[in-house]
Amino acid sequence: MELFHIGFLSVRLLDLLDILIVSFLLYKAYQLLKGGTAINIFIGIVSMYMLWFLFVKIFEMQLLGAILGQFMSVGVLALIIVFQQEVRRFLVLLGSSSITGKDSFTRKILPWNWKEEQTITADLIPVIKACESMSNAKTGAIIVLSRTTDLKFFENSGDAMDADLSKRLLESIFFKNSPLHDGAVIIRNNKIKAARCVLPVTDNNDLPAHLGMRHRAALGITEQSDAISIIVSEETGNISVAKNGVLENNLSIHDLELYLQREY
Repeated sequence: MELFHIGFLSVRLLDLLDILIVSFLLYKAYQLLKGGTAINIFIGIVSMYMLWFLFVKIFEMQLLGAILGQFMSVGVLALIIVFQQEVRRFLVLLGSSSITGKDSFTRKILPWNWKEEQTITADLIPVIKACESMSNAKTGAIIVLSRTTDLKFFENSGDAMDADLSKRLLESIFFKNSPLHDGAVIIRNNKIKAARCVLPVTDNNDLPAHLGMRHRAALGITEQSDAISIIVSEETGNISVAKNGVLENNLSIHDLELYLQREY
């Protein structure tokens, strides 16, 4: 169905839908690539393609074009290999924004979702209280709140617990003399599933220099999943939150509570 004409072009409703879908995908791709080394790799691939097009299509330099063509022929396969982690993050971003995702519009307006949010928010009170206590004592901690993405691989890297969530247990785990304090705690279905978990480290080069490996690890898990990470700094006691590869620093306990209420 044609909507209007621009000169000799006819614009259909499907054309507008096409533009919206492409714009959405480009925005997600920007969220995926910004702040890391992947954007430099992407620029390098685009530059190679432009050289191939220049030498083959314009100057007709067959030998050089054939050499560059060997790189171009692998195409999508090479992109998947080079951008393996980025492709995974891209699919996670799409899934978390889909009609069935946690952040979707439909889940926010459905009546049973309101009841679920109330329950989860109440169960996260021990996390908030533990973060407040550890912040005051300057006890370092990484708490990962699992959402829709399966974190079983990272749970298996630590010590299995499957214990009821409580403020005292979280404080005991991250106590500096505890054998479990070095690593992350993963919480799923209101249970502490594992402690001393090893998390992937982000390759984001734009992080402030004063943020150490604890923040980089907490940020890395949110780049590969839709989980939310809470970080308590051992040096300053500051509380930070990471989601989708974005870090928010220096949150107060009230800010943390509002953040979790908004997300869940």
